[in-house]
Amino acid sequence: MNPSQSAKPRLPLACSVRDCGLPLERRERTFGCSHGHSYDVARSGYLNLLQPQDRRTRAAGDAKAAVEARARLLHAGIGRAIVDALVERAAALDLQPDPPVVDLGSGAGDALAAIARRRPIAGIGIDLSTAAVEHASRRFPDLTWVVANADRRLPLMDRSVELVLSFHGRRNPAECARVLAPGGFLLVAVPAPDDLIELRAIVQGHGIERERANRLLAEHASHFTLVERSTTRERRLLERAALLDLLRGTYRGERASSAARVTALTRVEVTLASDFFLFAPRG
Repeated sequence: MNPSQSAKPRLPLACSVRDCGLPLERRERTFGCSHGHSYDVARSGYLNLLQPQDRRTRAAGDAKAAVEARARLLHAGIGRAIVDALVERAAALDLQPDPPVVDLGSGAGDALAAIARRRPIAGIGIDLSTAAVEHASRRFPDLTWVVANADRRLPLMDRSVELVLSFHGRRNPAECARVLAPGGFLLVAVPAPDDLIELRAIVQGHGIERERANRLLAEHASHFTLVERSTTRERRLLERAALLDLLRGTYRGERASSAARVTALTRVEVTLASDFFLFAPRG
């Protein structure tokens, strides 16, 4: 086999120190840049590029309980149709061989890992939550998992990524436009207006549909052109344990005013729905 064919593609990671941004190179158990900034690789395999000024609290991002709740739901097949829809769209895109694919707000890592099973990629998952990144790195060690704040400057080189994903996660249009290579894509999924509407009606006392599409399109209009838009839904009859995991994963039902309604939950038919938006960078 040709060595160039067997070699892993270079990761387009960049130093996260302010005013640096130089490429990071792997050195045994560290990553470092030519200015001498160095980052240790954790025992479980992830890389923490989060700078002190990029976190508001010491326990930034999703809590371990929320990460594990979402992982249990997906393991049970709840929400699988939504993830599969994202994977199908990503796998069908015309990208370069072994494309760098970045998942912003990657959570437990299932979506990025599912794409990697469909096509060879240089996959990078970025999340603010150390609990989420550690969870993903233990389950999917062949991909690269990074703790960083996607609301700030992404730790990625300019015009270096073929596909950026935001699956119910962070959105940073200007930074996504900066890191995307010519011909690249941004694929965004947000909860549709009727997502979990039955559960919201019970726990919060009202099931108002929340429209996110117009705001999302406005946020991206100056940097991106909309290529495609679609919606995926699934309906599931769920028992109490799964309903509680939905609440843990979405932070609904945590208010004291909702406690009695949460306690009374037994069995509910729930709609899970996501709107998908495929964007191409302008220019």
